[in-house]
Amino acid sequence: MPSPRASSPEGLNRLFAALSDGNRRAMVDQLARGPASVSDLAKPLSIALPSALKHLAALEAGGLVQSDKAGRVRTYRIAPDAFGGLEAWVAERKAMWHRQFDALDALLEAQDKP
Repeated sequence: MPSPRASSPEGLNRLFAALSDGNRRAMVDQLARGPASVSDLAKPLSIALPSALKHLAALEAGGLVQSDKAGRVRTYRIAPDAFGGLEAWVAERKAMWHRQFDALDALLEAQDKP
């Protein structure tokens, strides 16, 4: 099943859910330094491989990571544009806040004029 676009409400929900866990954020931090195997990702977190696989499945569902399998080794890496949907969501909110602050500034300036 293809994952929903990261900018869709469902895609954003999966992305935020994937980032809601500290172990998953630690995995993303480690993958930001380069691809890693499941065991390489699980070791510093002191978690079992089945737990690591569940975390990685959540990250993959959130569109944050991709994996390749060569033989018995599955290697994960950050997905291209993994944070594109999140960046767009934040940018939209920032633009809205700036418009509201600009309107407030204009209102305050209008009140200061005699």
